[in-house]
Amino acid sequence: MRIIPVIVVAAASALAFSQITPEAGDWPVYGHDPAGTRHSPLAQINPTNVSHLQRAWTYHTGEKGRSFEATPIFVDNVLYLSTQNQNIVALDPETGKEIWKYTNPKPTGSESRGVAYWPGDKQNPPRILFGTGDGRLLELDAKTGAPVATFGTDGAIDLRAGVADKYPNAHFSISSPPVIYRNVVIVGPSTQEAGSVGPVGDPRGFDVRTGKLLWSFHTVPRPGEPGNETWGKNGWKDRAGPSQWGLDTVDTERGLVFLPVGNAADSYYGGDRQGPDLYANSVVALDALTGKLRWYYQMVHHDLWDYDMNAPPALIDVKHNGEVIPALAETNKMGLLFILDRSTGKPIYGVEERPVPRGDIPGEWYSPTEPFPLKPPPLSRMTMTMDDVSKRTPQAEKFCGEWFSRLRSQGAYTPFGSTASLSMPGTMGGGNWGGVSFDPELGYIFVNTSSLGTVGQMAPTAAGSALPYHNLGGYTRFIDQEGYPCQQPPWGELIAVNANSGDIVWRKPLGSYDELEAQGMKNTGASNIGGSIVTAGGLVFIAATTDSKFRAFDSRTGAELWVTKLDSSGTTVPMTYLGRNGRQYVVVAAGGTNRFRMIANTADKNADTVIAFALPNPQGSRVEEQNPSSPPANVSRLSTGASSVTAADAAAAAVLPEGEGKAVVLSVCTKCHGPANFSTLRMSRTGWEDEVEDMKDRGAIGTNDDFKKVIDYLTKNFPPKQ
Repeated sequence: MRIIPVIVVAAASALAFSQITPEAGDWPVYGHDPAGTRHSPLAQINPTNVSHLQRAWTYHTGEKGRSFEATPIFVDNVLYLSTQNQNIVALDPETGKEIWKYTNPKPTGSESRGVAYWPGDKQNPPRILFGTGDGRLLELDAKTGAPVATFGTDGAIDLRAGVADKYPNAHFSISSPPVIYRNVVIVGPSTQEAGSVGPVGDPRGFDVRTGKLLWSFHTVPRPGEPGNETWGKNGWKDRAGPSQWGLDTVDTERGLVFLPVGNAADSYYGGDRQGPDLYANSVVALDALTGKLRWYYQMVHHDLWDYDMNAPPALIDVKHNGEVIPALAETNKMGLLFILDRSTGKPIYGVEERPVPRGDIPGEWYSPTEPFPLKPPPLSRMTMTMDDVSKRTPQAEKFCGEWFSRLRSQGAYTPFGSTASLSMPGTMGGGNWGGVSFDPELGYIFVNTSSLGTVGQMAPTAAGSALPYHNLGGYTRFIDQEGYPCQQPPWGELIAVNANSGDIVWRKPLGSYDELEAQGMKNTGASNIGGSIVTAGGLVFIAATTDSKFRAFDSRTGAELWVTKLDSSGTTVPMTYLGRNGRQYVVVAAGGTNRFRMIANTADKNADTVIAFALPNPQGSRVEEQNPSSPPANVSRLSTGASSVTAADAAAAAVLPEGEGKAVVLSVCTKCHGPANFSTLRMSRTGWEDEVEDMKDRGAIGTNDDFKKVIDYLTKNFPPKQ
């Protein structure tokens, strides 16, 4: 049986276990089926009635202040999802009531985007599998939530064992749900981005019944393996990563798993990896049962920008030149959309290698060209001139114009150099891990993008350092004093691309800010992270934006048909399903946490909700009001390092209050962060602990005592606003 790629957002109805055969791999997964298209066949909610959607129920995880990027899965009339602390809950899909909860004994601040389901067999009941922030793969009984004792050791596999033994403090976590093909569960890690030596990022396949290792694939080829030469002399040795932290997809007909492989470490310096660095920044197709390479396609050569592949490759069908081509659609942080032949990896509409700027760092290896699809054209802003500077206010225009005049900006793929440079788009994209959705009837690919720049600068390291250069301020957003992007809108877009021609069908601003609309600036778009789903009812649902809103668009025209305010930003992918009561529900997690480090919204840092929307119940049973009972606090804006790097220390010293730990904050933190980060971002101790852990993963340098002093200082001086 061929499984038509129609996926991400929910099973259409409950599936009886007797209807599911593990041999076929035909069971609900993250987004409904293995193909990653995020298409639902449900049509009860449509353009004529979507404006009547109301909040049907709300579930509170009780875990505020951490990233909430999870998407539930719907199986046999139960919703399963992971929480901010990587606990697992099973919910009644019609009421949101908790059925069972598994409490993770080792919670971390790492992202968790969901769980996987295996339907069991004659000897084994159905199971839930998920990865943790400390690098474990766990398996639970789907009915009870109890660990499966026969899987690994008491229901868990330590994925760090044999991989991170030499690096006990290195970042190594599982952020996306594993995928399952037949009896093989496939999982890849998120690894460090700063420094070049650390745990490998190899994906691995395990027996879903026992946890036995079946295969692993070297994303950095070893000596004697094809591609090893692309890392230069010994560039492969002890190389950290590249991460394989994005979601995989599976072609169950061909037995292939498609992996989005991240960038090599260090994210900004590559003088110790002289070459294009296969298989970093690639989509890799493997035999799902054996892990053998079938093909690969590299989308960024020798990454120096943190432009990792992280979106799930969507498996689609393209009707072109009179034939139906099994294809794959992959977007990246550059806002480029690659449409490849699924069997061979060859571009369907052509790709051109174009010259890109070089940097000036001694010993660095710069790729002379980078690949650009001929169709569709770039979907995000990749270049900027002084004419493009924001004119939101005279003050913003002056601030951004003066800053831009000091930056090196030579167009797409401008690398950081000895002077401050602007990368457009920046580290958050363009596209990001949310990926695309696909309507097989229309043949449209839906892509959400941001246009947000990043400012950085390379500088020599101290004598005796592992690498000769490091990045100063590489996560500094190109934003004005109030936290809005320094270029003119649109700042975020939702775009429909015709897969059968490669042409853009429509593009619309995605997001808007109430405070700007009150000033006459409408439809600005907003930075966004997360993704969309599309339904047979003719709708595209998406949250993702930093304006904390949830929207529905007409899939044919791009008209915005419905918008509602969430408790906080929904930086995730929504889902939809049909309950036993005959009602179609649309569900989204809203947890905020300021993923862009742009917006100081207290509500964003304290929401913990999973929200279900539905049409008014025709039987007249109670439906919650559309607006949250406790509306979020007003959104304010902040600047994150929106000043020259050389001025950062002086500015921070003037802004930060006196007290024990200030000197450590100045030496450890302010090289990459503007002082407004600390004075405007206000969090609990848990929030600051997570922030510091994230910065350590990104290369912050200090001792354990230094980091403790930073946390103590920030917790004391910048607690949550009352």
